[in-house]
Amino acid sequence: MSTDAIEGIDPTVPPSGPGCVECETTQGWWVHLRRCAQCGHIGCCDTSPSQHASKHAAATGHPFIQSFEPGEDWFWNFGANEMYSGGPDLAPPHSHPADQGVPGPRGRVPSDWRQHIH
Repeated sequence: MSTDAIEGIDPTVPPSGPGCVECETTQGWWVHLRRCAQCGHIGCCDTSPSQHASKHAAATGHPFIQSFEPGEDWFWNFGANEMYSGGPDLAPPHSHPADQGVPGPRGRVPSDWRQHIH
């Protein structure tokens, strides 16, 4: 992916918070987190029970997400159904807090969580 200006990516927008916006509202939980590269919305991954990152992309038409996991910088393009290793640097922070846990957040993940994932 070129680091020139890319439609659907705004590197100046910070993430919406340290966890999935919708799961935080409903006291839900997630496996991994994804960040909308256009508006900063943090949503849960497609393995998570509620799959909020994909739902956000479908509802808004925002084409790119980036992993919001520590040490990961890949992007996914929903329109092209394609993954990219690296890309433009987005506004910090670049991941959820390392002590948040995976799956997370601690205290809300059921003991049988593996039975609830996709």
